[in-house]
Amino acid sequence: MAKHGADEPSCRSGSLDGEGRASEDRSLLRQRLAVHELIDTEVSYLHMLQLCASDIRSRLQQLPQGDLDVLFSNIDDIIKVNSRFLHDLQETACKKEEQVQLVGNLFLEFQEELEQVYKVYCASYDQALLLVDTYRKEPELQRHIQGIIKAVVPQAGSSGLSFLLVIPLQRITRYPLLLQKILENTVPDASAYPVLQRAVAALQDVNTNINEYKMRKEVASKYTKVEQLTLRERLARINTHTLSKKTTRLSQLLKQEAGLIPRTEDKEFDDLEERFQWVSLCVTELKNNVAAYLDNLQTFLCFRPHEYSLDIPEGPAVQYCNLARDLQLEAFLTFKQRLEGLVWQPLCSLAKALLGPQNLIKKRLDKLLDFERLEEKLLEVGSVTYQEKAARHTYQALNSLLVAELPQFNQLVMQWLGQILRTFVTLQRDLAKQVLQRAEGSMAQLPHHHVPEPAFRKLVEDALGRTSNQLRSFQETFEKVLPPPTTQPLLPGSERQAQALLSRYGPGKLYQVTSNISGTGTLDLTLPRGQIVALLQNKDTKGNSNRWLVDTGGHRGYVPAGKLQLYHVVPSAEELRRQVGLNKDPRCLTPEPSPAPAPSIPTVNQVIAVYPFVARSSHEVSLQAGQPVTILEAQDKKGNPEWSLVEVNGQRGYVPSGFLARAQSPVLWGWSLPS
Repeated sequence: MAKHGADEPSCRSGSLDGEGRASEDRSLLRQRLAVHELIDTEVSYLHMLQLCASDIRSRLQQLPQGDLDVLFSNIDDIIKVNSRFLHDLQETACKKEEQVQLVGNLFLEFQEELEQVYKVYCASYDQALLLVDTYRKEPELQRHIQGIIKAVVPQAGSSGLSFLLVIPLQRITRYPLLLQKILENTVPDASAYPVLQRAVAALQDVNTNINEYKMRKEVASKYTKVEQLTLRERLARINTHTLSKKTTRLSQLLKQEAGLIPRTEDKEFDDLEERFQWVSLCVTELKNNVAAYLDNLQTFLCFRPHEYSLDIPEGPAVQYCNLARDLQLEAFLTFKQRLEGLVWQPLCSLAKALLGPQNLIKKRLDKLLDFERLEEKLLEVGSVTYQEKAARHTYQALNSLLVAELPQFNQLVMQWLGQILRTFVTLQRDLAKQVLQRAEGSMAQLPHHHVPEPAFRKLVEDALGRTSNQLRSFQETFEKVLPPPTTQPLLPGSERQAQALLSRYGPGKLYQVTSNISGTGTLDLTLPRGQIVALLQNKDTKGNSNRWLVDTGGHRGYVPAGKLQLYHVVPSAEELRRQVGLNKDPRCLTPEPSPAPAPSIPTVNQVIAVYPFVARSSHEVSLQAGQPVTILEAQDKKGNPEWSLVEVNGQRGYVPSGFLARAQSPVLWGWSLPS
């Protein structure tokens, strides 16, 4: 009996040890099953991704490429990462004792890559679902898509595309659960336990970061939209809430400018924004320069001297015309098309891509003002409302997104800009090479192609010198036979005004407008062609001699100096007769004309038609430009001076007074070049 009682504790100890070993064996078995589940499900998951990327996507080619890019997003990148991940997982199977620890290390190793590829896919998932909803509204298209998916993946059922698109989201969220299952069946004192703990925490962080990134993208997509709204649409959006919000922001901004409250400093973002603005300025300047270059190129292509007859039957001129025609129709035209396609269009796309971030930066400033106000309230009161929490989160999401992505965006824009510039330089080099190749044949036929370059330069300089002398001699001869300066036709209604200016300022200050002037500034005058003005000052207040201050007899203002010419006073017939008897009037600048027979009608009524006019009723009479006209009454029956009663070729009727001008001196002049 005593012996039996002594053996009892040892039996109990043996049974406990046996139970402990059995429990460890069960945990080890469940652990291995969990690892096998991880590997087996990874194989099935990767197979499903490959079906989506190859079979299904290739059969949906009737959808626009843009839709396919949204639906399948970066699924190819996910396949690459998970293929390497699966390969390394399967290699751990040959090391049974260290497999669990290797699996944990493997997840830690792939943590960054998994987060990078899956956050991109998850961010575009909602947009993909919107496309799926639009397809469901088109029965024929929906049946076609369902037929393809059913043939490739029968288990998708009626869910169709939705079933396939959600698979990557389900997989990335399942990784922490699978690791947690392995961890639960690992003894705490095992060497793999802390590794698995870190792996579980890492995959949970990955999912948290993906959710945060997705929320940031949703906020960004809301504020990056650039809407072209009319004034009426903008006014329709104004309500008490928006007015209150904008007033609060303005008040916050004014307090900061006045130094009443501190401004939030963010050196990192300020540096990124400064670089972004600098990059935007580079893109804008380059776009403006390329636009000007294209305009000048178009003007150059419109100039075609080779199409005009040079009256030179043969020789270098003919060779030049052939070469110019060849370059005009082929080389330059091809260069312009390539420039528009390879430089201008990408540059416009780049400028358009900058609009979203620019709008986002503006919205960040608004949200920063809201955030600062809420921070003050939080310090004073200690709590904020749900809407105010959402506003704080919006600013934090915008700021985090900009700080994270502006460096990459700036870098991509600089690369894009550099590529455009390199393309532009390459096009210029190709054009120069092509022109030289085409010109070689023509150059070989020129009479001086065998002359060395120094001698050819001397030959060209001598030829230019002789031509310059000939041109100077021609200019001197031309100036000798140049007719005297003429005046524009003076409208009958402005004679009294011209006489008033003449008596006030004298003939040396009178100028006539040579072409219509449209004033653009507040002090600029709008004057018609032929208007007489008096010069007050030959420069403006800034010393610009191209703008003169003039007096019209009623208004004073500035006009372009290039549209004025000195007015030579033409005396009337009565003045001429008076000058014959009373000697010359010093105000008259023109020499005394030879006496002419007095007309039967007073000279003051004899005018000419400056412009043609077609009668529109029996009360009017038609005119031809230059036709002599006799004014019977300088107004109509109602006293309106804009219409005059005239007689032309025996017919009487009304014509516009502005179409008439005083007849010039009947003395005709002419000139001809010396032979």
